[in-house]
Amino acid sequence: MEIEALADEAAAIDKAALRVTVVDLYFPGEDEPRRVTMDAAAFDQLAADKPMSELLLTARPSRAARRGSRAAAGPGRAERANYYATLEHAGEPHKGRITEAERELVRDHLGTINERLAAQGQRTISLDDPEHVERYGLAGLAQAQTAQPG
Repeated sequence: MEIEALADEAAAIDKAALRVTVVDLYFPGEDEPRRVTMDAAAFDQLAADKPMSELLLTARPSRAARRGSRAAAGPGRAERANYYATLEHAGEPHKGRITEAERELVRDHLGTINERLAAQGQRTISLDDPEHVERYGLAGLAQAQTAQPG
């Protein structure tokens, strides 16, 4: 659904928003996953040895993405990825504005994000591409790369 709101109203909605995680569970013998929504903090606590953010970085792509189902066609309006909140989607090409939180994730984890993007067959983020540098606020990293002998 789409509604119009003033900036302060939108900020109040954003502040009141719940932090949740959507998980597709694949059970043996079932063709389709069961989608569950749970509190993000409870999801994070399921990780025992490492923080959940680290585990997600090394997770393999979902079965739906490998099968080429609707996930490959792109998410619908209700299923859009939360690009700015997790490393799982940060840096993926998407329409719309890049938030400062996503820029920070990309700056702090560029190598890991590029590895994930390449493994998923997506374009990687290049410090040599002025559009990428501007979009993700990578001027400092690009300058540091240029300054390195090489």
